[in-house]
Amino acid sequence: ERDLAVARSHDDTTVAQKLGDILDPRFIGELTDNFGAYCKHVLAVPWAQIVVGSGIDERRIREIADLYIGAKAVITCWAMGITQHKHAVATIQEIVNVMLLRGNVGRQGEGLCPVRGHSNVQGDRTMGIYHLPRPAFLDALGEVFGFQPPRTPGLDTVATIKALEAGEIDVFVSLGGNFLSATPDTPRTAAGLERTKLSVSVSTKLNRTHLHTGPRALILPCLGRSEIDVQDGPQFVTVEDSMSMVHRSQGVLAPASTELRSEPWIVCALGAALFPGRLPWADLVADYDRVRDLIALVVPGFEGFNDRVRTPDGFQLPNVARDRSFASIGGRARFTISTPPDLSLPPGRLRMMTIRSHDQYNTTIYGLDDRYRGIHNERRIVFVHPDDIAAQGLVDRQVVDLVSEWTDGERVAEAFIVVPFDLPRGCAATYFPEANVLVPLDSVADRSNTPTSKSVVIRIRPR
Repeated sequence: ERDLAVARSHDDTTVAQKLGDILDPRFIGELTDNFGAYCKHVLAVPWAQIVVGSGIDERRIREIADLYIGAKAVITCWAMGITQHKHAVATIQEIVNVMLLRGNVGRQGEGLCPVRGHSNVQGDRTMGIYHLPRPAFLDALGEVFGFQPPRTPGLDTVATIKALEAGEIDVFVSLGGNFLSATPDTPRTAAGLERTKLSVSVSTKLNRTHLHTGPRALILPCLGRSEIDVQDGPQFVTVEDSMSMVHRSQGVLAPASTELRSEPWIVCALGAALFPGRLPWADLVADYDRVRDLIALVVPGFEGFNDRVRTPDGFQLPNVARDRSFASIGGRARFTISTPPDLSLPPGRLRMMTIRSHDQYNTTIYGLDDRYRGIHNERRIVFVHPDDIAAQGLVDRQVVDLVSEWTDGERVAEAFIVVPFDLPRGCAATYFPEANVLVPLDSVADRSNTPTSKSVVIRIRPR
């Protein structure tokens, strides 16, 4: 949440400069709304409030603002360090405000860059893997495949866990991933998974989700993306990166077993069993080009999919910010107004974030070392500023318990080792997924409902 105050300070500094020298008045006038109200709001925020809210002194803030003002081109990137906070959406909107001030959107070498945590997260959304699909997508899907897609909204991750808890989900099918270890409030999630009647995991490796099921559970081993996939001939899949670039992904390693099946094979086999005759399932799995031909009929931007994806660099999808059409929001970008939150903590409390180590890719842990931070052979670590360690009467390498506090009670993660680290005062950091037990399921970002894994209030309890 402190990032919201930092972004606001850059707005304040930039707006206070001479308009014609710094800002892009033509872009603002022709392609944005609400600039006047936004300026009035920003200039009314006192510097003292910005400094306290951001945790950065005014001199440093002005230095960063000068870098932005003097830059010929600006790209702003953010990832889960921004999105996993209660005020994440407002913070991202403030980042967008900064970029709109100088028209740093839709120009060569400039723009907004949300960094995804996986190679195909954005591609999943483009293909309709979303609990709130747009009506136009559902209309096209229904027309091409001759059925009426459900219009009832689906469930996001947090809502899914709550539905599992309530016994409202009988069958849980996981197309990859490690749901238990990737989600907050581990004991609650595990208990919910155990209420299902059938769990099906399509997996490249065993993981903890497989240990918490209802009375029936299936693990369907599948080919990894690095393995050679041969159906009627060699096959490839496609991925979309954060720049909206779509390109091929084709395995080069021999499969670990001849018994492994590809994910498209498994999905088509399920389709053939549940809806025989509805689609030519065997033909689709025999040649993935046929799947891509169907995608081209449904999803805008994928016309000529098979030809375009075979070019060396793939192809780029339309982007309403890059082309400055802002078509999905009425043709104009909008300056938004928000107020930085109060981030004060009760005495003796710290704001904990979960992080990943060097030897880790999401929930997959390859080793116990973290060369980023000088840690070897251990993961149950809590990083704390040296002054906070002293203030709490702790010592380097002391073993402690971590206690998170929420409206429904306390959660405890036992036996963590205190390590001094150069963090902002009042903050702590722990590794994911070991500290997921401390993240309350109901602690989520406003509007996006994303778990606040970067903003969990804890206290440290000596053992």
